Amino acid sequence: MFSCASKRKVEEDVVDFKPAMIQADRDFSKLSEDKGMKYAMMQFIDGRGVLLRPNTLPMVGGDAINFISQANDASYTMTWEPNGGSIARSGELGYTYGVYSLRPINKDTVFYGNYVTIWKRQPDGSWKFLLETGNEGIE
Repeated sequence: MFSCASKRKVEEDVVDFKPAMIQADRDFSKLSEDKGMKYAMMQFIDGRGVLLRPNTLPMVGGDAINFISQANDASYTMTWEPNGGSIARSGELGYTYGVYSLRPINKDTVFYGNYVTIWKRQPDGSWKFLLETGNEGIE
């Protein structure tokens, strides 16, 4: 009897961090729309963050930050919307996925793709990404 009651108590004490993680992804997109992709990525990348990009090896930590800092995002606006995600029981790690849109500034077109972001909850409760990647080509 005691073990059943104690297990129920532990499950009740688990905090659901998923809504905050999903909101962090939405905030990340809004910042990209308002201040540019480079600025948003610099605010949301974890110091050990990884970028996966086509035709290049994974970029980790300082290499990823250096790549972001050299990016030129003046010719487009990029936004996205999470379609879902999941979070570890510990509430420390999770992922989101969804569809992004890339709008060139001087063209009347929009390019779409899929993305996945792996998130890590920071000691202050905020979320930063550990891994970010996407695929082009949704019509």
